[in-house]
Amino acid sequence: MSYQMDGLPEQVTIYEVGPRDGLQNEPSVVPVEVKAEFIDRLADAGHKVIEATSFVHPKWVPQLADADELLTRLHRRPDVRYPVLVPNPRGLDRALAQGVDEIAIFASATEAFAAKNLNRTLESQFVMFEPVVARALDSGVKVRAYVSMCFGDPWEGPTPIAQVVAIGERLLGLGCHELSLGDTIGVGTPGHVTALIRAFRTPERLAVHFHDTYGQALGNTLAALAAGVTTVDASTGGIGGCPYAESATGNLATEDLVWMLRGLGIETGLDLGKLVSTSVWLAELLGRPSPSRVVQALSKG
Repeated sequence: MSYQMDGLPEQVTIYEVGPRDGLQNEPSVVPVEVKAEFIDRLADAGHKVIEATSFVHPKWVPQLADADELLTRLHRRPDVRYPVLVPNPRGLDRALAQGVDEIAIFASATEAFAAKNLNRTLESQFVMFEPVVARALDSGVKVRAYVSMCFGDPWEGPTPIAQVVAIGERLLGLGCHELSLGDTIGVGTPGHVTALIRAFRTPERLAVHFHDTYGQALGNTLAALAAGVTTVDASTGGIGGCPYAESATGNLATEDLVWMLRGLGIETGLDLGKLVSTSVWLAELLGRPSPSRVVQALSKG
């Protein structure tokens, strides 16, 4: 049974980040064949966008050191997008060599996180991004941009909305087709989400990426949808975090998001039963239960 609310979209794209953002913080290396099966299960559940991996240097994210091998193992479906995260020109070289047709770059909205995550300043991070974006676009590759710490930073406190907008608009101006606003440490609340999205000129080009540290991810998502966003990042099973911010807990669980959207009559194209089965399978392999409340409820019968 669904009950619609005024002012919400009829359809939402769920940008699945489990294989990359979900697994990147796992302490034990997940075998590449498990990652490949995970991605295939997600496609089978109806996902049309699955962020597969990252071409970050293995020194910084050892869990994703097998990016090249993973992409050679994937059974890429023609109707599914498999973007990869690319941090720098060398990462782009590797992505292009694998025939990738969509990448994502990641920026910071704060000076402290830019220094810790990118070893850059807010300004100098663009020196790294600009040639990557330009060459990707020249190669026919679409580019998405993430911005981290959009609502608050553990070292600087609340992030000024104008600062986030300035960084985000600049990334869109480079030619990025989509901008994902990240609540990296999960401190955002619905009013803050609404105010930030309304401050952008083109909300239809925005996506949101919420962590559920304070239990606000679903409420924040609803506020984002009401403000005009139609793409939401989520991680199957709610796995993930940020290796550069200790206070960042798991991502918004895809199953929890689908349950809410289904109740609102919003189409996602996803099979909730298959998602739950995948999360139970993955949780057994990781050796711990899924943090998703919907997975916990439905897997118990």
